Amino acid sequence: MASNTKHEKSGTGKKKASAKRRKARQRRRIILFSVEIIVLLALLGAIATVGTLQKMEKIDIPEEDIILNEKVEQNETIKGYRNVALFGVDSRKGKLGKGQRTDTIMIASINLDTGDVKLCSVYRDTYLNLGNDSYNKANAAYANGGAEQALNMLNWNLDMNIKEYMTVGFDALIETIDALGGVEIDVQQNEIEHLNNYQRSMFMEEGDPESKLNENIVRVTSPGLQTLNGLQATAYCRIRYVGDDYGRTERQRKVLMACMDKAKQANPARLLEILSNVVENVQTNIDVDEMAAILSDAANYRIVDQTGMPFEEVRKSGKIGKKGSCIVPTDLTENVRMLHQFLFDDAAYEPSDQVKQYSEKIRSDTAQYLTH
Repeated sequence: MASNTKHEKSGTGKKKASAKRRKARQRRRIILFSVEIIVLLALLGAIATVGTLQKMEKIDIPEEDIILNEKVEQNETIKGYRNVALFGVDSRKGKLGKGQRTDTIMIASINLDTGDVKLCSVYRDTYLNLGNDSYNKANAAYANGGAEQALNMLNWNLDMNIKEYMTVGFDALIETIDALGGVEIDVQQNEIEHLNNYQRSMFMEEGDPESKLNENIVRVTSPGLQTLNGLQATAYCRIRYVGDDYGRTERQRKVLMACMDKAKQANPARLLEILSNVVENVQTNIDVDEMAAILSDAANYRIVDQTGMPFEEVRKSGKIGKKGSCIVPTDLTENVRMLHQFLFDDAAYEPSDQVKQYSEKIRSDTAQYLTH
């Protein structure tokens, strides 16, 4: 990809330089996919090289292991979109595969004709078929079977055709935010205790001794607009005890926008340095050449809408026996109709028999636990 850091100085070069500056600004304005991956992909869109991309962990998933139902394979509408799964895992130190639970599960759907991108978060506590005919919280799919099972979980429950994914761990987000000089977040009083507790737990989970906590953790002591460092902002993203999964998703989006604001202010050389430091905390099954092709076209992408599912009208929350607190799609069939209308503007979509079977199973498993 051509560099955006040098301006042409010849007479005819002025127009070229102006066009390059416009393209650079366009790339930097792109709002991409999930909180754990947002800044990383923004940087990639601006300055990535194939050599840098090769540092990412590449996982090959045989195409026959991604199972689509017949209705999806015959769906001509969905073929006009590129659908990618984005996972943010509850892990640090490059642990990105099987055994890690996904704090973030998101679908990015790209209209191949227009470049319009729509995002849909799947709440991690959503009670679904895990892609192996067992039912539990959606984030257990990645933990049990890695990206392959998580892709099947999304495809089976949602009548999707997702075969590509990217996974990012905590270190990428922490390091990027620190390198950007922190992000401005308006912290609420009832979030402070949980933010500090998550900072502590993230160190203790990695075996850091108690004596090091005071050196590494900067406690938030008061509410209001303030600059959070990488660890603080990542801990803020993880809070789920204020507003449950819905509030957590809102906090992730706040950090997303704050990261983008800081990234837009950084110069290309700094962004390249940041990128080089974080790409090793990324796992994907997308080929390097294909990734480079996607990113070279990034200026043509624009986020036009985003949402979360299960949708508010057809969901409830409750403790589902030993599965614990879950978000339940009270009618998975209707959720899938709404999802396809949202992502693909397909108001007439009729979900597959497979989805209808899962919907009945979910209703049967959860009805006795839900409050009315």
